[in-house]
Amino acid sequence: MTLDEILANATDQDRGAWFELADPVTGQLTGIRLCVAGPDSETAHRARLALSDELAEMADGEGRVTAEQREKARLNCLARHVLRWEITEDGQPVPFNTKNVLRLLKVTWCQEQIDAFAADRVAHREGV
Repeated sequence: MTLDEILANATDQDRGAWFELADPVTGQLTGIRLCVAGPDSETAHRARLALSDELAEMADGEGRVTAEQREKARLNCLARHVLRWEITEDGQPVPFNTKNVLRLLKVTWCQEQIDAFAADRVAHREGV
């Protein structure tokens, strides 16, 4: 592998990769598809920086951040990895925005699958 291949892969990861949520019990695909930036992308880098800034802003005078605040910041970071989606509610497409992504991430099994996919370098590697 060469440096230009490594850098090209990081650039490719910014385009995102599609995956479909699976029912946590049956494993059956749900039809809910998300395009998620890869872990080496500039999008992921900016999300991590925003997470650090958000935690710093949340800290009290002694530098403490509550567990609830940390969880909120972590979910915001994960939401920043989602680039677009295909999802419906009551038969209508759900608008893609941070508020709606965070609604989906409140469901633990959805959050776990999205988080795992966002960290999966193999899934974000073209030709693998």
